[in-house]
Amino acid sequence: MKQENQSLVREFILIGFSHFPDLQFLLFVVFSIMYLAILAGNIIIITTIRRDTSLHIPMYFFLAMLSSSETCYTFSIIPNMLANLLKKTATISFIGCATQMYTFLAFANINCMLLTVMGYDRYVSICKPLHYPILMNQKFCTQLVVLSATMGFLFSTMETYFIFTLPFCGPNQIHHFFCDLAPLLQLACGRNYIGEIVIFLICILMVSCSFLLILLSYLLILNTILKIPTTDGKRKAFSTCASHLIVVVVHFGCASIIYLRPQSRYTLNEDTLISVTYTLLTPLLNPVVYSLRNKDVQVALRKSLGRSACLQKM
Repeated sequence: MKQENQSLVREFILIGFSHFPDLQFLLFVVFSIMYLAILAGNIIIITTIRRDTSLHIPMYFFLAMLSSSETCYTFSIIPNMLANLLKKTATISFIGCATQMYTFLAFANINCMLLTVMGYDRYVSICKPLHYPILMNQKFCTQLVVLSATMGFLFSTMETYFIFTLPFCGPNQIHHFFCDLAPLLQLACGRNYIGEIVIFLICILMVSCSFLLILLSYLLILNTILKIPTTDGKRKAFSTCASHLIVVVVHFGCASIIYLRPQSRYTLNEDTLISVTYTLLTPLLNPVVYSLRNKDVQVALRKSLGRSACLQKM
């Protein structure tokens, strides 16, 4: 089918929070606090890992990359969302909408792949500890991160291309608080079935396949843990995976609800609530979980704070 961009729409109106006019300032305050906490938490984790040499191992290298990706991911959505909460009419230009979708999807894809890589890292660490330094060397870890970033941006380019080459010639109200796939597909006054199939396959690959690979890693990890003779050994092995598991369940749970269900089941109120979860709560959960549940990070933070206190006294 020949698909031409016949778009007459030059800007979109975001109506995600328009049903709560009396709560918009309160939401602005709450979301601003959460966003500042996300930025502070991720910056602390990145800085701590970079400064403490004891954390210069693959597990924390991937965590630093995930924190960096989460920071960029939230930056593509939340500042614009906060600004729109203070406006009477929340608008975004056609190009601005395409840019937001491109960056948001790119870093969302990268997050999925990094979580998968982290699951593989835990598998090698627990199931093949003697080969761990060889298998997870710095060069290979860097290659995994580069591959994650390359695939993330490549898939995002394809998804954004198929969405914004559709004709938008009528309504311009997006039933969301940012430019996402499903609400924009609903606005288009034409269809590109091949493009929609490609987008759905990418969502399957990023969400379902990533989750299944992580699940396989943990099934193999569980099998190895059950063979450890001592209770303390089992607890120690599982504790290194607990933080990652919590983040995986929340991240892929929300992503599955949004991106792996029929378009006809799209509803504004439900999707707004779920989207707030994966654009604010999940990024906030990452630094909280990894800092509160990880003893190595806690020790490194205390050492860093101790050094800062000593420098101030001097």
